[in-house]
Amino acid sequence: MITDAEKSLAIEAGNNILVRLPNAGIRSININGNSTVSLGRFGSFHGKELVGQPYGLTYEIVDKQLKVLPPHTVEEVEDTDATNEYINDGEFVQPLTLEEIQTLKQAGVHASDIIKKQIELHANYALKTEYSKEKYKKRKVAKYSKLFTTIEPTLYNVCNYWFEKDQNRIRQIRVDTLSQMLNLANIRPGGRYIAVDDASGLVVAAILDRLGGDGRLLTIGDTDSPPAYPVMVHMNFKPAEVKRVLATLNWATADPDHDPLIPPSELPSSEIRSERQKSRLGKRKSINDALHATRQELFSGEFDALIVASEYEPYSVLEALFPFIAGSASIVVHSPHMQILADLQNKLRGLPQYLFPNIVEGWLRQYQVLPGRTHPMMATSGSGGYVLHTVKVFDDPEAMPVMSHRHKVWKKTPVASEQVSEGSQAATRDPSLSEAELDGGGDVLMSTS
Repeated sequence: MITDAEKSLAIEAGNNILVRLPNAGIRSININGNSTVSLGRFGSFHGKELVGQPYGLTYEIVDKQLKVLPPHTVEEVEDTDATNEYINDGEFVQPLTLEEIQTLKQAGVHASDIIKKQIELHANYALKTEYSKEKYKKRKVAKYSKLFTTIEPTLYNVCNYWFEKDQNRIRQIRVDTLSQMLNLANIRPGGRYIAVDDASGLVVAAILDRLGGDGRLLTIGDTDSPPAYPVMVHMNFKPAEVKRVLATLNWATADPDHDPLIPPSELPSSEIRSERQKSRLGKRKSINDALHATRQELFSGEFDALIVASEYEPYSVLEALFPFIAGSASIVVHSPHMQILADLQNKLRGLPQYLFPNIVEGWLRQYQVLPGRTHPMMATSGSGGYVLHTVKVFDDPEAMPVMSHRHKVWKKTPVASEQVSEGSQAATRDPSLSEAELDGGGDVLMSTS
């Protein structure tokens, strides 16, 4: 599987990458050396120009060619005593009309020159505060510039992209909530895990990314064939290594009592009429063998954790998959709704095989960090969902209870024949206790004085 070091080296042909546009929007594009990439009103360029380039560079599109721009430095804004109190942004404040701007763009005038001309003709620009001037320039750059910045497709960036794009498709799993799920489940390289992912593959992609190609992940879903996880496309995993680590089953084949209907994969040689039929039978046999091996792997159990982000009622999911996880394994369940996990928590509290089921909710706030302008962002997401965590209690039917040695039965008996000096004791076993009580409770003594 591609490592973080390999991701940061360069963009490869066929990769799906993220780009940040001047209006702060993020778009996903596929880099194919022979195709033209279109960014809508921001222009288009040849995809081969990004192949081999590192992530994080800012480009300007000039006649479908890319020009690398130097890094933008943040300058401290020195505010003045000016205020926006007497500014009236009316209809005639900006005399440069839209038709004139379009004429300038068609004539090949650079976006920076158009912005400069707008500032020169703006009637109230000099009355603005320094902060207002910076915001005005930023809006104009987002409107007229043909710039974009490539973003490395890390798990953090991909999760943020999908959360901003469509929260419902990833069941409102925010990046801080996803990190909580991975930590509570103790996802680590070399581990074996079961996942129920109805969040477009976000949980599966996160586990695969943390496994780093070493371990095993078994997913349970509705589809007969391997599910299409759209989030995984952006992670640029190597298909061969994903196939080695990831295996999938549907709910029917994950049931030990279910006998799947498997088409025959072996026929007598006299009935095989063509090489095509022979090849088809060979493929069918390999699929059947893989299904059988995956089922046996699941039924063998001893998985290190169970992670659930499903649209189904969570207790039914836990009840079906509980036998396949090892003792002391973590169970993590995510839901965008608090009440669903509260009901699950009440059920698990009454069952001795679940240890301390508790619910947590992440809280995240972004900050703008600029010289003289550091403050929390006013618009932010309300919640990234809720996470329930519990631990499977290992049930060993052969385990024997151990009585503490502190609980000893002491009985005083009179001294019969021998004299005992003051302060000394002679201890003998109580003959009224059975051998089982003696074995289970340690040495139960009675003292004489």
